[in-house]
Amino acid sequence: MDDLETLKARVKKLNAQATQAKMDLHDLSEDLPTNWEKIPEVAQRAYDTHQNLMAARKDMAAASA
Repeated sequence: MDDLETLKARVKKLNAQATQAKMDLHDLSEDLPTNWEKIPEVAQRAYDTHQNLMAARKDMAAASA
C-alpha cells in the first residue's frame, strides 16, 4: 500500500486535474452551441477525473486512520 505522503501527492495532482476538467466543462458550456459535439468527451473526462479524485481521497483517509 502506498504511504501517506505518496497518497497526498496523488490527491494533490488529481485535485488539479479535476479543477481543470471542471473549468473545461464550464468553458464548453459557456460557448454552446459551438462545439456541442464535444459535450460527451469533455463530460466523461470530468466524470472520470472526479471519480479518481474521490477514490484517492478515500484511500488517503483510510491510510490516515
